Amino acid sequence: MKYTIYLLTCLLLAAGCSKELTESPQGLVAGDDAVSSQAGLETVLSGAYGSLLVPWTSGFTTVSQIAMTMGGDDLTTHPGSNKEEFREYDRFNVSSLNSRMNPIWLGCYKTIQSTTNIINNYSKVLDGNTDTIHAMVGEAYFLRGLSYYWLTRLWGEVPVIPSEKYNPDYLKLKKSKPAEIYAIIEDDLTKAEAWVPNGRRSSGRPNKGSVKALLADVYLTEAGWPLKNASKYAQAAAKAKEVIDNKGVYGFDLYNGGYLKIFAGGTVEDVFTLFTRGNWVTYNSFYGLSTMPEDEGGWSDFFPELKFFNNFPAGPRKDATFSTSFTLSDGTVIPWQQTTTKHPYYKKFTIQSGQKAVYMSNNPVIMMRYAHVLLIYAEAQARAAGTPNPDAYTAVNAVRQRAGLPALPDGLSGGDFAAAVVNERAWEFAGEWNRWFDLVRLEQVEAANAGKDPGDLQPAAAITKANYWMPIPGADALVNPNL
Repeated sequence: MKYTIYLLTCLLLAAGCSKELTESPQGLVAGDDAVSSQAGLETVLSGAYGSLLVPWTSGFTTVSQIAMTMGGDDLTTHPGSNKEEFREYDRFNVSSLNSRMNPIWLGCYKTIQSTTNIINNYSKVLDGNTDTIHAMVGEAYFLRGLSYYWLTRLWGEVPVIPSEKYNPDYLKLKKSKPAEIYAIIEDDLTKAEAWVPNGRRSSGRPNKGSVKALLADVYLTEAGWPLKNASKYAQAAAKAKEVIDNKGVYGFDLYNGGYLKIFAGGTVEDVFTLFTRGNWVTYNSFYGLSTMPEDEGGWSDFFPELKFFNNFPAGPRKDATFSTSFTLSDGTVIPWQQTTTKHPYYKKFTIQSGQKAVYMSNNPVIMMRYAHVLLIYAEAQARAAGTPNPDAYTAVNAVRQRAGLPALPDGLSGGDFAAAVVNERAWEFAGEWNRWFDLVRLEQVEAANAGKDPGDLQPAAAITKANYWMPIPGADALVNPNL
């Protein structure tokens, strides 16, 4: 197959992108002839990672995942200005033409295409080291599972791509149910777990602990809405415990050298991180101006809701999470109450080296960290057993201790303990697009958006389960009426 395939959704769902087929792959996605050698396999795999790192176009280096999770109570946006697409998510009236969803949709499907190419064709590789080839294929399974996980959590029913090769029938693909998608995710991550080694092949790549951690997160999600398979809580706890018990093998731990340094990446807390490779075409575009007020020359794309900020427990973690005073161009310092939006902002996304007011940063995108593993275990163990064990207390209290909070009281019921852990997740991962997924799986979106502070945007209408999933991007739905 001598032609090159640039991106999956262009082929399958957006015929207007067909001009891309004549372009050089440049490390993105190539035909099956590209995976006939170990070097070719590495090139295609590098392209799979790269598809998750193209600012404003493809993947997670944009503000898209933040915009799409504004239905949570930890994120909001400007009530005016040019933020209409952000407001649609915050107010639960998202249009299928909202362009903020496109990078995640495109990035995940591009990665699915390239990793499927690897998975279906790696057996053609006759040279190279078997262990290295298996490690690369394991990473491909990991990335494909990760991509389908994001797609089904955001869109619910999505098409499954059976092959890396284009077939005109794919323009008529029907959407698969979440249960079918999760079966694929579990299968992919189980295969990845077998072949990805204990040590990372390089920074920004998963190790076996990363795979186990993501699998634990998947199990936790499957236990909630929409599958509501409560047996998955025990699996989530068991898989997270494997990571905790072997954290030294995988190089994971809570980082205690300063909370803000976590978000610069490269600490022991990284479980899976997308590094920008020091190249402007992969730079992170949601650090800096995106999360700064106009008073400091920022864009006010996103910031915390007032109720969430006010309820956030005081202490060093709160101080590190939020910016509450700002310096005007004349040197005057004002409190957040005097900004144009009358909101605090997220400090954790303005920590790039050099000038704070930039629109692109070489900071990485931290997809999952060790604190996730500890809190997955704590919640899942308590829900599975009906009561928290000492290890569950140890896990959540480690996170609380770093945050400057007292340990949870002994003797909590399983339900009360799990609820406390969910709150801890909200505070620990504030603004990190985690809260929305928690509210969805626990069917708490409606409750979290009730009784909002009058200073925050209000839902456009009553929230229902239909609001839990996004509309399929409009251009793709027009090409394939089955979407």
